[in-house]
Amino acid sequence: MIPIDDDEIMLATGGLFAPTIRYHEGRFFVVCTNVIHIEGATEDKHENFIVSTTDIYSDKWSDPIHFEFNGIDTCLFFDDQSGKIFIHGSASPGPMTKIHLFEIDLNTGKKLSEEKKIWDGTGGIYPEGPHLYKKDGYYYLVISEGGTFEDHCITVARSTDIWGPYEAFQNNPILTARGTDNYIRYTGHCDLFEDDQGRWWGVCLGVRKDKGSRHIMGRETFLTPGEWPNGGWPSLRQVVLNPVLKDGTVMARAKDPNPFQAKSGVDYIFIRDAKLQEYEFSKDKQTITIVGSKADLSQWKETVAFVGIRQRKLDAQASVKMTLPGDNSGLRAGLALYKDEHRFVRIFYDDSTSEMVLEVLNRAKSISRVQRHNFEGKGPVEFRMKYTETSVIFFYSSLERSWTSFDAFDTLDLTGPDFVGPVVGIFAISEVGNVKVKFDNFKVDS
Repeated sequence: MIPIDDDEIMLATGGLFAPTIRYHEGRFFVVCTNVIHIEGATEDKHENFIVSTTDIYSDKWSDPIHFEFNGIDTCLFFDDQSGKIFIHGSASPGPMTKIHLFEIDLNTGKKLSEEKKIWDGTGGIYPEGPHLYKKDGYYYLVISEGGTFEDHCITVARSTDIWGPYEAFQNNPILTARGTDNYIRYTGHCDLFEDDQGRWWGVCLGVRKDKGSRHIMGRETFLTPGEWPNGGWPSLRQVVLNPVLKDGTVMARAKDPNPFQAKSGVDYIFIRDAKLQEYEFSKDKQTITIVGSKADLSQWKETVAFVGIRQRKLDAQASVKMTLPGDNSGLRAGLALYKDEHRFVRIFYDDSTSEMVLEVLNRAKSISRVQRHNFEGKGPVEFRMKYTETSVIFFYSSLERSWTSFDAFDTLDLTGPDFVGPVVGIFAISEVGNVKVKFDNFKVDS
């Protein structure tokens, strides 16, 4: 656990860090870092890799190409001047990381040059999230500094040589919400792009933080207009909901937020290395059968029988119907709002006690609450979760019992320094082996 400002605690995090997508000569490339915590080790292990595809909406990807880099937030740059391909990233250790660069062979992952430090940033902690761009004869290096919370910001430097030296913009940072009470805070980790109409944009991370300090969704992705007005330096507008462009156009979320149809089920999320042979999906994905795991949500070493979808709306609901497999002592199965093994809320049927249970857990805030209702229902059980920015309430029903709710809880109970937001999922835990639980019509508003 890592102390943060205002007595908040950031829990240890690992897994996939800051993937970057780049497109070059008909192929999409994703470069990413897998951060692994090895028990007993004093430092994390960084596994950096590249995967690629010609169709980003399919599930046909190359095998990963691994490359050596002791750091995170790696990114690809294709230099049209030299024809060379470079990797740049945030080199360990923190908090005063450095931005490093080297040439790479995309086919093998082999370094074709010495790894070199090209910028220290402007003095903020954790210089990270670097992205290189070529414009008007300059290489622009855009990075994040100040940590990922209140002091998060975007700074920029440039050079006529990709290897530097890089000159910092005198009016840095070009984007930050620090020192404000803006609704959208912690803005940083930004990528720039030019659209087909010649307009520039910044895509960055941030949180929606209300006056009660709730930001249950964790870090989300935001779009903000950009320009190049400052003697060739980029400028980004403060991030707001539904920004208004110079021509008066209001940018808002589309009624259909997913105009591109990816393969069904591609947005499913599992916990750790899922044993996919223990999940059965019907062709229409309306029925999911899970073999219960002995490992529970509250531990971090073993895989858990869980499948979920990211929460994408503040005000929405999720639901599922569950068929109980019969008399299986030790079975606990239901619906969960999950952040990590230290923080989750779940409603489940406890077969060993014939009870419906609501559990709220946040070890970073020393929260551990359980409510229990006697439940003797037969046949399918239905679960529902309604959530807003400030509260969440769970319901259950059966053939013999109409909808019954547990007490609502404040989303502040699950709010904390987060890299990512919550996942709504179904799970099955059993002390007895090979217990199958069938879930129908699992839906999460998106």
